[in-house]
Amino acid sequence: MESSVALDRRSRPAPAIEARATRERIADDRAMLRAAADLTRDILAHRPAIYWTDLIASAVVGYAAFAAAVIAPGAWAILAAIVSVLALYRAGSFIHELTHFKPSAVPGFHVAWNLIAGIPLLVPSFMYEGVHNLHHARTRYGTAEDPEYLPLALMKPWTLPLFIVISALGPVALVFRFAVLTPLSIIPAVRRLVIERYSSLSINPGFRRRAPEGAARTQWLWQEVLASVWAIAIVVMVATGTVPLRTFLIGLGIASAVMVINQVRTLVAHLWENEGEAMTVTAQYLDTVNVPPPALLPMLWAPVGLRYHALHHLLPGLPYHALGEAHRRISAALEQESPYHKASYPGLPGLVAKIARSTMVAR
Repeated sequence: MESSVALDRRSRPAPAIEARATRERIADDRAMLRAAADLTRDILAHRPAIYWTDLIASAVVGYAAFAAAVIAPGAWAILAAIVSVLALYRAGSFIHELTHFKPSAVPGFHVAWNLIAGIPLLVPSFMYEGVHNLHHARTRYGTAEDPEYLPLALMKPWTLPLFIVISALGPVALVFRFAVLTPLSIIPAVRRLVIERYSSLSINPGFRRRAPEGAARTQWLWQEVLASVWAIAIVVMVATGTVPLRTFLIGLGIASAVMVINQVRTLVAHLWENEGEAMTVTAQYLDTVNVPPPALLPMLWAPVGLRYHALHHLLPGLPYHALGEAHRRISAALEQESPYHKASYPGLPGLVAKIARSTMVAR
């Protein structure tokens, strides 16, 4: 669901205002855009075998490790829980891929992902489809109409820890959304509120979602019904003792950890330095982040190609399994002065520190 926290902005001192104005004047680097398109034409195809193998393996490991976390003793339970968090996080991250390819590209994957990961984790794909594409719209990125953008680097320092901590409550909010608000949606006023405010995985508290139409509405309804049935079943099973409270709390803890990791990844996916003005594609790219090899940990906290987030903004249709090769080709083809290299960072700590320092600039 969307964040409803009011995150205050800070007025910028003169140097920051000048830097922002420079970003707004960044012209598109034609050589970079052309190279990105030309060098990746032969790797645009989605490879179903990779998608299916990755998803199924991640889900099997994640759910098996969850079971082990419930029954194993002591340190083994903690280790199993960590494995479950990372595997289910990877399985859940395929929701991002779903928004960027047609169902025919990987037949059956859309429905299967919802049944394997989306419904069990209470994040069915309708909560991202029709939302994430707005983030990629050329004239919406970084503006007030972007559901996935907040100028976090220009806000007060306390907003960053709050941005992370509040995500831990996500699983509770999702259970409430599907177990309580969905049934109450038979009331028109409640339904309107649920659609507008509580049906999108967004971070912009000002975003209001529109009601789906046509095929999107059909997809939305069956996913929402199944998620609601599952959420109600969870509540009933815990309330009646069919599922022990301990098991439920372990599952809740794993789900919360998944959301916290994803929120940390979101925090460093962009530099968050735009204050609402429309940006060129190159400016958008430079406000976005790649964390390429040799760094190893991004494989865990930015899986399924999310470590190449800036490259993804250049080539949103490129499948996740091709991003590494695309990055190697483009990096080798473009000179070091190219803007392409300026979006690459060595790792998570430096990115967090960079954004944190920006929030503490004196006024």
